[in-house]
Amino acid sequence: MVNATFGVGTPGLTRPAPLPRWLVLLQGIIALVFGILLLVYPVGTLAVLVVFLGIYWLINGIFVLASLYSDRTDLWWKMLVSVLGILAGILVLAYPLYSTILLPTLLAIIIGVEGLIIGAVQLARGLGGAGWGAGILGIVSIIFGLILIANPFVAALALVVILAILAIIGGCAAIIVALRMHT
Repeated sequence: MVNATFGVGTPGLTRPAPLPRWLVLLQGIIALVFGILLLVYPVGTLAVLVVFLGIYWLINGIFVLASLYSDRTDLWWKMLVSVLGILAGILVLAYPLYSTILLPTLLAIIIGVEGLIIGAVQLARGLGGAGWGAGILGIVSIIFGLILIANPFVAALALVVILAILAIIGGCAAIIVALRMHT
């Protein structure tokens, strides 16, 4: 049997072992603090997160490159991932303030383009006989996509606020679950 939580075989277990109470509580507290910091100091907290992302990309790129010495399968993909990771990590660490603005803005543009594509597909489905509901969802998706592309910086700030609210809600939920868990 495969344990979906860890991705390794766990013979004899029908479900993954639950996380310890203290770990769920710790995750909840960290998420709550993270959410509050994002609401109170959005730019500063986002700048720290972007620096951590740059460090992760750099280290991941180095490890993928080093893994080529022992495993040459998918050589070109690993080379691409390692070079892009190293370059992205160096750029983010060299220009942390620009990256703090650029990365969320780029994410908002990508989500906007996805909204346009999904909206066009849904609208085509609606016009092709899938019903007026699909067509309406397509139109709404196109409108949101256009708004995100037209105002990517504002959308990026909204994403930060939404992330903060979700982190606060998730942190509170994890804390409540941890307090209700049996030891």
